[in-house]
Amino acid sequence: QVQLVESGGGLVQPGASLRVSCVASGRTFGTGAMGWFRQAPGKEREFVAAITWSGGTAYYADSVKGRFTISRDNAKNTVYLQMNSLKPEDTAVYYCANRRRFGLPTTPREYEDWGQGTQVTVSS
Repeated sequence: QVQLVESGGGLVQPGASLRVSCVASGRTFGTGAMGWFRQAPGKEREFVAAITWSGGTAYYADSVKGRFTISRDNAKNTVYLQMNSLKPEDTAVYYCANRRRFGLPTTPREYEDWGQGTQVTVSS
């Protein structure tokens, strides 16, 4: 079992930057991958980005490519999502998720452990 706790969400204006973090505890790290997903009101949870634990390979949704960067610090058991040039359509609850197997899937059901989410609101 892996426990995940997100933090760093908030209210920002369009064009601003924000970094959200996810700290993992329990039976973590070394295999699999970590991902970020988001869910806006009335919409399905959607993939944002994912990164492998061992190789540092990352993958992004087209909607955030070039604006968001996922990274990890294994010494701190933490994964980050740096979000730049934020848009109102980025408003959502952001969740981190842990995958215990290899691969960088984009569907939520491929990830076994989830955090409680952190709210990101982009509005003027």
